[in-house]
Amino acid sequence: MDAGLAALLGAAVGSLATLGAALVNGRAQARSQHDQWRRQHRRDAYAAYLSALHDRDIAMDAVLDALRPDVPELPDVDEKIRRFITLAREVHRAVEVVVLEGPAPVVEVAERVTRASGDLSLVVRRMAENARAGDDGRRAEDAGLAAERERALYQAVKDFRLAARTALGNTD
Repeated sequence: MDAGLAALLGAAVGSLATLGAALVNGRAQARSQHDQWRRQHRRDAYAAYLSALHDRDIAMDAVLDALRPDVPELPDVDEKIRRFITLAREVHRAVEVVVLEGPAPVVEVAERVTRASGDLSLVVRRMAENARAGDDGRRAEDAGLAAERERALYQAVKDFRLAARTALGNTD
């Protein structure tokens, strides 16, 4: 084989190797960018959900505070309940995005948060109904149950944060 043909074959093999490496690197870069894009969307969904939970929990605390006096101011209680309901709707909207973005372990913990929140809301609803009826027979029991369910909700939210951090690759 003469030197010119060997050089031409060498150049062709080198070009094919360079093209193959560029193709592999391009795919790896596209995959990396897609993973970063997905992580960012998940991070945004998780942050919006946690923010909505925070606002709703502050509203729940306001309802509980309004129910604490021996004779609660019912218009004040009703106003605070309306605010809570509005914010609870925001939480429901935010959790739908979390469900869409996933992954499954994060969705499972978000569902636990939803159940814990519902459990607390049932007690608070009963407390408000009893206050409207002037019935304070279960007042101490319900206050204790509300505190217990608040702790369960707080733990579920902590678990959600951990699951979200893990899904985003923040394990430090």
